[in-house]
Order: sequence, then structure tokens, then C-alpha cells
Amino acid sequence: MPLDPIRGSPWRTLRDTMSTSSRDEEFAMTQTAVERGNTKTYQDKLLGLLGSREPLDVLAETPAVIARLVAMHPADTLRKRPFPGKWTPLEIIGHLCDAEWVYGYRTRLIACEERPAITSMDQDLWVAGQRYNEYDPRELAETFAGLRRANLALFRRLSQADLKRAGLHAERGEEPLELMRKMHAGHDLSHIDQITRYVAATRGA
Repeated sequence: MPLDPIRGSPWRTLRDTMSTSSRDEEFAMTQTAVERGNTKTYQDKLLGLLGSREPLDVLAETPAVIARLVAMHPADTLRKRPFPGKWTPLEIIGHLCDAEWVYGYRTRLIACEERPAITSMDQDLWVAGQRYNEYDPRELAETFAGLRRANLALFRRLSQADLKRAGLHAERGEEPLELMRKMHAGHDLSHIDQITRYVAATRGA
């Protein structure tokens, strides 16, 4: 039976009836679409995962979900690579740390400057370059929680007028803060689901 470290949480609704292999195939198809610049597919995926939930609620819950995942599984399990060419569960947590830096920086840039240019990141190079698979899982989870706490303090102070401010993303074009916040929350949901599936695959569930 697939592992379910998040039973009873909002993440429980994610593709409960799909097999691990089917979900991996769907995830790979979406990643391919992103690499080809099909940004509507990427945005639709994240917004679809969020649904009608309040983005700030999801963003506030994620650190506890990550901490629970780390507490439930030994470091060796989190460092195992279940699929060739894919991240390990621990590397996904490292990517969430990177995303927190990036979303935080972009939010501050858009809130304080007029329609700034938003550059992209090479997420694979960032993960590999920082050797996240060598980190202590608990320390990495704590790093993520601290980054998220700092960003949430800012996000909660943004007014409705602030949320209408936009930056010009290098690949996606104009991106208002309101849309970015929803994508941020959807990004959490996507990778929580990915970590859960990868741990299950590693343990032969």
C-alpha cells in the first residue's frame, strides 16, 4: 500500500486513485511540457492542484508536512534515487529551499520596483551544485521552515493593490503577485506529492 504520511491533510486529495507509475508518467509529461516552454500547462497544473484553497493557508502548512515526512523516514531512504535522472526526496526538499529564495526575491522585487524583469533559474544545476543529497534531512527541513517563515511575514502584509503589481517573467511574460502566490502554493503541493510517491517507490510500495 502506498505510504500516506499526510492522511487527513489537504494533500490527501492528490490523485488518490492513481497508481504510482501512472502519476510518475503524468508528472514526467508535465515536466517535458515545461522544458518545451508550454507555460500554460505548467500554470494549469499548479493552479489545478491548489483549486479553491487559500494560498497562504497551504504555504503556512507546508513546513509541518515536510518536517513530518523527514521524521517518518530515515536519511538513507530520503537519499535514494527511485528513478534514473530524477531527484531524490531529499533533493526535492533542497529544491523547495531554492524555490523559497527565488519566490521571496521575486516578490520583493515586484512589490518594490515597477514591472521588473524576472529571470529564470536552472533548478537542476542549483540542486546538483549545492549537493543537497549530502545534507542532513532535519537540518534542511529546518532551513526550509525558516525561509518560509520569513516569506510568510511579507506575504501577509501585501495589500490587494500590491497583489496586482506584476513582473515580466523571462518565459511566462507578465506575472502578477496574486498569480505568483497561487503558483507558489501549487508548487508546494506538487512537490509534496512527488516526495510521497518517490518514498513509496523507493520502499517498493
